[in-house]
Amino acid sequence: MKKVVLAICVLGSTLGVQAQALNEVELNIFNTIVNQSVEVGYEHFIDKDQSVGVDLLINDRFSYYGQNKKADKFKQFNTNAIAVNYSFYFGGNDGEHASGFYAQPFLKFRFGDYEHDVKVAEGQYTRVKTDMDSFIIGVGAGYKLVKNDAFTVAPFVNIGRNFNEDVADEFMAVELNAGINIGYRF
Repeated sequence: MKKVVLAICVLGSTLGVQAQALNEVELNIFNTIVNQSVEVGYEHFIDKDQSVGVDLLINDRFSYYGQNKKADKFKQFNTNAIAVNYSFYFGGNDGEHASGFYAQPFLKFRFGDYEHDVKVAEGQYTRVKTDMDSFIIGVGAGYKLVKNDAFTVAPFVNIGRNFNEDVADEFMAVELNAGINIGYRF
């Protein structure tokens, strides 16, 4: 009888753990609209208030610098990036893990180049390429709203330090990024 009760308890706790979502996929909808970039992420919850994640950024740009196709004002980012992060959640609603305010240190690697036109004489321009391959370390903060431990909305802001001298000369060494992630947990 003790074995049957123990087996039921173990089975019940296993089902309780599996009912709680352990993974989340997300899309930064804000930057998709504003920057025409695609930022998708995956987050794995390792505890009620901690997670590890990876983000893939397609057409990644430095902060919110624009692009332009006009011949005398040409600016084009040909960059992508991958980032890994570790999130710490503070607070949130009971029964909804990994919600509320969070802090998120991250490491990011951007690769590709930036092309732009530089005026050399009246009416004459030359196209210059800047190597954007860079290692970035930073921290982010935000607030994650969770509905039924399934759907999430998370506004956030990140600040990072870029370790590429060419990028720092062209733009600056410190980069600011913000967005709104829409996610689904499973």
